[in-house]
Amino acid sequence: MRIDIATLFPDMLENYLSQSVVGRARDKGVFSVKCHNIRDYTLDKHRRVDDTPYSERQGMLMQCEPVYNCYKAVAGDKRPHVIYMSPQGKILTQQRAKELAQMDELFILCGHYEGVDQRIIDEIVDEEISIGDYVLTGGELPALVLVDSVVRMLEGTLSKADCYEDESHYNGLLEYPQYTRPEIWHDKQVPEVLLSGHHANILKWRHEQALLTTFKKRPDMLDKLELSDADLAIIHKNKGD
Repeated sequence: MRIDIATLFPDMLENYLSQSVVGRARDKGVFSVKCHNIRDYTLDKHRRVDDTPYSERQGMLMQCEPVYNCYKAVAGDKRPHVIYMSPQGKILTQQRAKELAQMDELFILCGHYEGVDQRIIDEIVDEEISIGDYVLTGGELPALVLVDSVVRMLEGTLSKADCYEDESHYNGLLEYPQYTRPEIWHDKQVPEVLLSGHHANILKWRHEQALLTTFKKRPDMLDKLELSDADLAIIHKNKGD
């Protein structure tokens, strides 16, 4: 997969994209990512890329031409899937990240100030994505969230698929509780089933705990699932806990 990010702050992104799981996957060639400074594509001698909106609203708006010039220079004759990180977009979900992970090329546009001129959105953007119902200073942090959520599902990023398939949201449930050594800490013991070595019982426990964790923390998620009678019995049994 190839990912291109158009931004005013490439150094901010590069630092994160070179670290940890994402950085190792990048080094291994699992995916490629390049951050493009939109200021490099303006014709203004002062490298300005913004101007005041045609309204009485305060703030600055990113202009069409620098963004478009950046996009054309990067895309050439190709047509990558263009995503604009925006608080007006659809909320990023695990399902959408899975779908984006199947694409060959992504071009991510990071807005700033009051955003970008609507005409550039109409011209090149395929979808707008938000990471939550709140407003940030720019699209850089959301872009990193998007890239991380997509890249970790690419083959070769993690050692095994179950590293992410068991995680929260992948299959519609939150993840079951996790424990590590020591076996006893502050008089609290690791559940005995996890020490038993009985694979089937451990899988059953994990599923039950995932159901209960979802019920307690995000019951709204259960409305989207087809739960078995056994699942409903587990939830009903623990409603009073």
